[in-house]
Amino acid sequence: MKTSLSREQALTLLKTYNKEPFHIRHGLTVEGVMRWYARELGYGEEEAFWGIVGLLHDIDFELYPDEHCLKAPELLREGGAEEEVIHGVISHGYGRRVKTAPEHEMEKVLYAVDELTGLIWAAAKMRPSKSAKDMEASSLKKKFKDKKFAAGCSRDVIKEGADMLSWDLNRLFEQTILAMRSCEDAVNEAMAAEGEGV
Repeated sequence: MKTSLSREQALTLLKTYNKEPFHIRHGLTVEGVMRWYARELGYGEEEAFWGIVGLLHDIDFELYPDEHCLKAPELLREGGAEEEVIHGVISHGYGRRVKTAPEHEMEKVLYAVDELTGLIWAAAKMRPSKSAKDMEASSLKKKFKDKKFAAGCSRDVIKEGADMLSWDLNRLFEQTILAMRSCEDAVNEAMAAEGEGV
């Protein structure tokens, strides 16, 4: 799986439709997590593709929240994205707004980690370190069970994603924490360059 979009083109495309620092940070985080998973799962040659799909997965969310994953194909096609990128992006909305199911392992990983990265980031902000680098899966499990904590992060979607991958939640939690640790510094540097701190 490849795309002719460069990382710079993809980031420009994301920023065309997303101005809120929260949404840009989320895109950068999911990009880094997807790149880590590509390497970890043996798709190293597709790492750039996995990252670009992660970066662009919420391209339509800020401007069109009620049409999330429905408006994305139009925006992505205008930006020169291939159908493989579009399929990867919209499939993370499967079961909610779209009928396009995740097929490739990359799409299943994106489905599983999208909401989970939000939960991990919210949990990290509560820590003295403000970081995922010293977070363990056991503390994340407690936050996961507390439905009031980061209530916008769907536990059902996270569970469904783990099921799609035939992973238990513990594996998904542990690996996604490692993935977030791997890109945390780069995301913070990118946000600082944007004039937005941690």
